[in-house]
Amino acid sequence: MAFLIGGANSLADTGYDIDNSLRFNNDDSPDLAYTPSSAGNRRTFTLSVWFKLQAGTTGERVLLSADDAGGTNDNTNFDYIAINGNDKIFVYGYEGSENQQLKSTQILRDPAAWYHLVVAFDTTQGTAANRVKIYLNGSQVTVFDTANYPDQNLETRFNNTNPHKISRYPDQAVSYFDGYMAEYHLIDGSAKAPTDFGEVNDNGVWIPKDCKDDLTYGTNGYYLEFKQTGTSANASGMGADTSGNTNHLTPSNLTATDVTTDTPTNNFATMNPLDVGSDLRDNGSFAEGNLEVTNGATSGQADQQRVRGTIAVTKGKWYFEMKQIANSASIGVLATEAAHGGTSANSMLVEYNDGGEIRFFNGSGRTTKTTGIDSFDDDDIVGCALDMDNRRAYFHKNGTYQGDPTPDPAGSPSGAGQFGGIQTGFTMAPCMFDNSSGSAGKGSFNFGNAPFAISSGNADANGFGNFEFAVPSGYFALCTKNLAQFG
Repeated sequence: MAFLIGGANSLADTGYDIDNSLRFNNDDSPDLAYTPSSAGNRRTFTLSVWFKLQAGTTGERVLLSADDAGGTNDNTNFDYIAINGNDKIFVYGYEGSENQQLKSTQILRDPAAWYHLVVAFDTTQGTAANRVKIYLNGSQVTVFDTANYPDQNLETRFNNTNPHKISRYPDQAVSYFDGYMAEYHLIDGSAKAPTDFGEVNDNGVWIPKDCKDDLTYGTNGYYLEFKQTGTSANASGMGADTSGNTNHLTPSNLTATDVTTDTPTNNFATMNPLDVGSDLRDNGSFAEGNLEVTNGATSGQADQQRVRGTIAVTKGKWYFEMKQIANSASIGVLATEAAHGGTSANSMLVEYNDGGEIRFFNGSGRTTKTTGIDSFDDDDIVGCALDMDNRRAYFHKNGTYQGDPTPDPAGSPSGAGQFGGIQTGFTMAPCMFDNSSGSAGKGSFNFGNAPFAISSGNADANGFGNFEFAVPSGYFALCTKNLAQFG
């Protein structure tokens, strides 16, 4: 399991913040496209990108690809850089038969982590191993399952006047990226080191640095900050090049909701595909950057269709939302020490379900409250305000807090009508719980990085997050900047 607990894995303040990322959802067939009008340097170039992976993707997830000049859709002439179906870094050149292939031994399977990848090409080098260098989080990758380096002076398809794609093959609508990308640099004409893009902070953590003004992007290079929301290939589009080259990319099947503030310098919670009950693991699925969860329609126990979030807390006050998409999805908090089972030893769970119940589980049993608790349905948005300082949880439906008395949504939730009693010694994480076995419950979570449209837009007191309803006073979004301050 992968959890960020307290301030763990929080990136310290460096004076440089990445404001946005772009979320790619495989099911939507998203991509960014660019065809250079003139050739650049096809032998020497660098890709630098930060990414966070969607779990459960079985195929390749392309970071960058380039076709032959004809764009023939023949699956025989293209180059690409990807994470393969086994979660390994994959650099591939294909021309009838393989002419280059580098596949890392290292496996990337942490759904809570932002990774930094640098791939530097310089096929002019006499030593084969120097023609392609791969760096992950500042360290060079030197151990490979497969290591077939390109021939000296090979001219790749990158930077030629042929179709280039981010998030899919160039000539086929397959192998879409699933997850988040940020700080995307393509450098035409030079092989860069990771230190040109990042550095080690005082805690020994690899972090990004402000490097735009120190880089020369070359003829076909570009810098994508993903701070725009438009869908055209111009300065207002999601593929806007802010390097000064104006090599804007054309987005397809990407919308304004795919631009998010979940970044390497402020990592937001998602749901955790590594921490699920057996029914969800075997039959469920994740989408929208691990924010949308679909349980499997099985006859198994509903308790085994639970999933926890990637951030767990021991103190502080926190707020998040869930939009029910279909069938009995519930919202709550579940101890990281608890098994995915209702009343087993060490269980600690508070949840609000669509049947109009707030239920509290501990090791000795279950307490259920229905008085003053509304049921909810598809398209309703329910929220949780978790007070770990006083060990209580509060829930609302479409902004109306449940129970008696009803607290002011703009104030601090309080009242005997809400469940307390979260025992000390437990670390609590957001949880989705299918209220009915065999129902295939589906919920979309918002920790401030919503995958669904927000009509009002509410941030916490630190300015973090984009929520449908007001964040209660003193409560904060589950992100690493807030954890560093309050966690």
